[in-house]
Amino acid sequence: MLKNSIWRQYNSENSFRGLLAKFCRLSEVDLIEDDKALYNALKTKLTKKELKLFAMDSANESDEAIKSEFSYNDEELEKAKFKLYKKLKQDKVRLSFRAGSEDTQGYED
Repeated sequence: MLKNSIWRQYNSENSFRGLLAKFCRLSEVDLIEDDKALYNALKTKLTKKELKLFAMDSANESDEAIKSEFSYNDEELEKAKFKLYKKLKQDKVRLSFRAGSEDTQGYED
């Protein structure tokens, strides 16, 4: 599942569920049950660049590798990470990951 996703390019496991719960301040049991539907919700709320940054940062890629990938300097990288994790904490984003809010139909990997 999700074999060709941006997440799997940097992570060997579909471990985004636990990380989303952590950053969105939600319990894992409150999240959409199906990993594919949850990942689709994540894709709709983040830009491709943000999703890639989330995947790389979660895979513990070095800051140097991330800066190289996005052509960031130190300050730009810190701003991008701050913006990403702030976005995940916003109610309008985090609540879209809750079970019962699956409005992601039509998005397939």
